[in-house]
Amino acid sequence: MRATYRVVSGLIALAVVFQAAAVAFGTFGVINEVEGGAVVTSDSDLPNAGPMLHGIGGTMVIPLLVLVLLIVSFFAKVRGGVKWALLLLLAVAVQITLGFAAFEAPAVGLLHGVNAFVILGLALTAARAARVTTTTAADAVRV
Repeated sequence: MRATYRVVSGLIALAVVFQAAAVAFGTFGVINEVEGGAVVTSDSDLPNAGPMLHGIGGTMVIPLLVLVLLIVSFFAKVRGGVKWALLLLLAVAVQITLGFAAFEAPAVGLLHGVNAFVILGLALTAARAARVTTTTAADAVRV
């Protein structure tokens, strides 16, 4: 279970990196369309998969991974494992809230971006916690 905890934590970190890539893909897609003469309005139907991928990843994939991590954390016997999983759950809940709030107040998007780094850091910390092992007295004698 310790390895599962580490893998799921790593997948969360990887998903955050994918989220950033999806935002960049969407942004550069819009810039490309505008430079090509397209006009962006609320009625525009620009073919841009970036925002869709970002939305799916942020509202479905990452929350599901965090819930899996929380469940695994109770069985993995990782020092601080439940704590890191709960902090990730909180950070992801805040992230989703900030994401939706940013549609009404775009400046909130700045906090959404910064909180993504918080999630990344927590996921990497959780993965590292699962990797660290304690040395027992018997192990020390064998060295």
